[in-house]
Amino acid sequence: MRPFGFEVNYSSSDRETPERGRMSQTLLKGERDLGVMISLDARKQIRFLDVLKMDAGLFNGPGSGVKSDIDNRKDFIGRISLKPIQLTNDICLGTSVSALLGGIQNNTRYVFNTVLQNGTSMQVKDSSIQNLGELQPRKYIGADVQIKIKNRIGDIELRAEWVQGIQTATAFSSATPEALLTGYDGFYKRNFKGAYFYFLQKIFSLKHQLVIKYDFYDPNTRVSGKEIGQPGTGFTQADIKYNTLGLGYNYYFSENIKLMLYYASVKNESSSLPGFTKDVRDNVLTTRLQFKF
Repeated sequence: MRPFGFEVNYSSSDRETPERGRMSQTLLKGERDLGVMISLDARKQIRFLDVLKMDAGLFNGPGSGVKSDIDNRKDFIGRISLKPIQLTNDICLGTSVSALLGGIQNNTRYVFNTVLQNGTSMQVKDSSIQNLGELQPRKYIGADVQIKIKNRIGDIELRAEWVQGIQTATAFSSATPEALLTGYDGFYKRNFKGAYFYFLQKIFSLKHQLVIKYDFYDPNTRVSGKEIGQPGTGFTQADIKYNTLGLGYNYYFSENIKLMLYYASVKNESSSLPGFTKDVRDNVLTTRLQFKF
């Protein structure tokens, strides 16, 4: 697993929702990557260090879906975590900060940036020969927190994570590229931000759990709404912001068997793009019986 944030590293077998949030799936799709990582996790009581966990590594970048590295550049990913600590008898806190510093090699001379020209946001092409072979940035910074609270109804867990930065991707997708570009194609650099929030409530028993989750991902913070799709601006569906509200129920037959019912209401912002002038009907209902070995 890449050591970035909480949700990416949280096991799919334990996760309370069918999928990770749109932000996690887009920026760090596949969760895993080929690389090398060093972890510092004190096993003895050492002043300050015994409450911290530190992970740092170098990774290829495109993720486990790519069989080999697509360039000779590596991503640095680091995370410093405060191990869960008891603030009171009923409240437990865990938190961390993460950073990814990397990018993708430009195989052409073309790069697109979102700029404001004469009061209008638009994608502007930079065709300087100096772009050829340059590293186009992927820089993320994030923070996450988890709070567990004991009460009479059942344990409550609150989770939140915020990530923002610069993502280099393609014209029609803000997902991390899995291949270099050729010909007259160019990478698109976008400022992004995203977050998720969980509310988990055990209901009078360890077997019953209520799940409420909200997440959003804005792939391009420099453009929004009807600006996207205006003639001559160069914006595509890759620039559209999404909000997702999920409501679910989990029944735990045992530690290894779980029944999940989950409904996700997915909302995209209205734009001027054909097919995206209003919210697309793409809500998802999931029923899952999960076995863990």
